[in-house]
Amino acid sequence: MTKPIKTVFLGSGPIAIPVLRALAASPDIELSAVISQLDRPAGRKRIMTPTPLTAAALALGLDVIRTADVNTPEFTGFLNSLAPDLLCVISFGQILKQGVLSVPEICCVNIHASLLPRYRGASPVTQAILHRENSTGVCFMQMERGLDSGPVFRQLAMPLTGVEYADSLEDALGELAAGYAVETLIDIAAGKLTAKPQNPAQITVCRKISKRDGQINWQMEAKDIEAMTRAYYPWPGASARFRTANGRESTVCICKAKALSGSPLIPGEVTGTPGKLVIGCGRQSALEILELIPAGGKRMTAAAFRNGMRGELPSVIMDEEI
Repeated sequence: MTKPIKTVFLGSGPIAIPVLRALAASPDIELSAVISQLDRPAGRKRIMTPTPLTAAALALGLDVIRTADVNTPEFTGFLNSLAPDLLCVISFGQILKQGVLSVPEICCVNIHASLLPRYRGASPVTQAILHRENSTGVCFMQMERGLDSGPVFRQLAMPLTGVEYADSLEDALGELAAGYAVETLIDIAAGKLTAKPQNPAQITVCRKISKRDGQINWQMEAKDIEAMTRAYYPWPGASARFRTANGRESTVCICKAKALSGSPLIPGEVTGTPGKLVIGCGRQSALEILELIPAGGKRMTAAAFRNGMRGELPSVIMDEEI
């Protein structure tokens, strides 16, 4: 019987959880260490909260090493002392420098949530939804110093239907990766998989998302705004500014909507029969709001929102008014 593969696992986000569970359950993998980012303040009370991966690992009874910088000489020395065969990285949130990349005997494997070389970078799941891709997937990639630029060992595709939300799609991609994670690491360690270079002609790069990205521009076409409601859910949310007849302003997060074509409404114009809320968008389109979250409130239907306003229609505050 061959020895288990000594593996150091680095992850932080929810997508890493099913992969960690798969590795922890396998007799062919020896988890030498589980590493995540530091706990951070969260919520209105700013309570120190572990990363989703840390919370899941602790629930599994695994020790978690939390670090602000995996690349310090001290931490790199610690990793070297473990003498791992592989480093497995997914949604870790820190760039690994050459000192860390050189630690494992075999290589560092990154699991990236896109079909590389498309959507290298920090927000591949969001970008796949925003651009209304027909498919996405995960790649097992050999890490190098460039941003998600290493050769790919294995690529797994997943079709998209056009109704996916970022959080549920990320969960599904994590499960897809987990289903092949043990097999792939075993094959890499055994030299059965050859990493193939990415096609430089197909490279796209996506940056980290900011809160401002969720602000809706009503000059956009409705189908693009509808994609925003799914791509930016639950954070930062596709947000709009409303003004009531008495001048009160508020921000709402639109979380479910339907794009309409052939609309006579101008961008930002609001209409709707009782119980409905429709807003004009660019290119003679409109967005019917189905569900939203008022500032400080809970998710509700457009009908419930209209009832709370006693049937009154709000106006949209356009970019030039902000």
